[in-house]
Amino acid sequence: MSKRFGPGTGLRALAGFGATAVVLFAIAPLLLGDFRLNLLAKYLCMAIVAVGIGLAWGRGGMLALGQGVFFGLGGYAMAMHLKLADAGPGNLPDFMQLYGQLDALPWWWRPFANPVFALVATVVLPMLVALLLGLLIFRRRVRGAYFAILSQALAAAMAILLIGQQGTTGGTNGLTDIQGFFGYDLNDPVNRKMIYFIVAGSLLAMLGIAWQLMRSRYGELLVAVRDGEERVRFLGYDPANVKLFAYVVAAGMAGLAGALFVPAVGIISPALVGIVPSIEFVVGVAVGGRATLVGPALGAVFVAWARTALSERAPSAWIYFEGLLFILPIVFLPGGIASLVRMRRRRRIRNAELPPPAPVAREPEPVPAGPAPGGSS
Repeated sequence: MSKRFGPGTGLRALAGFGATAVVLFAIAPLLLGDFRLNLLAKYLCMAIVAVGIGLAWGRGGMLALGQGVFFGLGGYAMAMHLKLADAGPGNLPDFMQLYGQLDALPWWWRPFANPVFALVATVVLPMLVALLLGLLIFRRRVRGAYFAILSQALAAAMAILLIGQQGTTGGTNGLTDIQGFFGYDLNDPVNRKMIYFIVAGSLLAMLGIAWQLMRSRYGELLVAVRDGEERVRFLGYDPANVKLFAYVVAAGMAGLAGALFVPAVGIISPALVGIVPSIEFVVGVAVGGRATLVGPALGAVFVAWARTALSERAPSAWIYFEGLLFILPIVFLPGGIASLVRMRRRRRIRNAELPPPAPVAREPEPVPAGPAPGGSS
């Protein structure tokens, strides 16, 4: 029985997925009100991004500090379709009418009126951008701190681009006041709960994909590239292709999270795309445990919840708490919160393998001396 449910086995993973599904689909809706459930949907979107970062960073060693770009691409693709649907056929979205800079819909907005195109674009567009960037970066063997700096610069450039295009992207405000989701009124609490279930189901699906990749031959190769890239190249594999695939998959997960974030929250803006949100994604992964499957998702939910809770009480000091959340796990718990379970399991196994202590030999008790021979009684 212990072998069948040991670490990494299919039955153990199936039990974990079942427990997670019960928590997300049964316990959370039962215990949380509408407002808190909407907040949880927002946190789960962050968790989807974290699953992809855990694959790219935890398994592949690529510190992706620009996932906000792919999150924003998916979010804007979804928001553009929903804004066009709210405006109605032949009408401009409300913010375009408000700013008065356009008389007709821009050509690159028009394909997003098609719901199928918009849904596909939320995932495929970030993956295509990641593919082009990855080919340029990994083929030139850019890695380590240089890769992190380039991805962070990309996030900053993306935010600046969106802010500068006020007439077509909403500028600093972004695309706001999303009212409907494929014919469903988002002001209806029942429909908002439906959005939550969609987000929760998507998170389980992404965890399943990540688990399958991690336990496959590709997952072993990805870890090998992380630990010894030159050795993998010597064995005949191209490390660039191995890292590129993980980077593209992580970008697709971030795009999906951004697309789901729009109906869950009702807004997408450059503030959710730039450097700060990209760093917050990484902080959540580091806190949860980047080398594990569920750790990044749990860490992302915890950091997002802590930000909401602490920012309400100390708005100006939250950024310092966030810095501590990133520093403390790295210094005192490099494996994140998820490593506590693994450390406890290893300690239990080590204690079970230790031989029992040898019995302590006792010295014989001294025999009391009797009366001397011939002595008086």
